[in-house]
Amino acid sequence: MYGEDNYVKWTQKDYSLQFKLQVVKEVESGEQSQSSARLKYGIQGDNTIKKWLKKYGTFDWENQTPLNMPKTPEQRIMELEAKVKLLEKQKTYLEHQASSIKFQDQTKKR
Repeated sequence: MYGEDNYVKWTQKDYSLQFKLQVVKEVESGEQSQSSARLKYGIQGDNTIKKWLKKYGTFDWENQTPLNMPKTPEQRIMELEAKVKLLEKQKTYLEHQASSIKFQDQTKKR
C-alpha cells in the first residue's frame, strides 16, 4: 500500500467506525498519544484523530470537561437528538446499501 507506485491516499471515510473507536480508546486511556497513534496506524491527517476524539470520545470539547460529569436535562436532550440524527443517517445509508444488494441479487438470478 505504501510502495511508490501503489500509494493510496486514505480519507476519513476509509476508516471503519470500529477502527476509529479503537484509536480513540487508546488515546483517551493514555496508551498512545495522538502522534504515536498516527504513526502506529499510518493515519495521514494531522487533525484526523482530534476530529475522532471530538466525535467519539468521552470529553466534552465545548465545555472542556469529561463527559462523565452530570449533565443538565437540556444538555442530555441535545446530545440524544444529535445521536438520533446520526443513527437516522446511518439507517438510511444501510437501507440504501441493502436495497442495492437485493437488486444485484435479483438481476443475477435472471
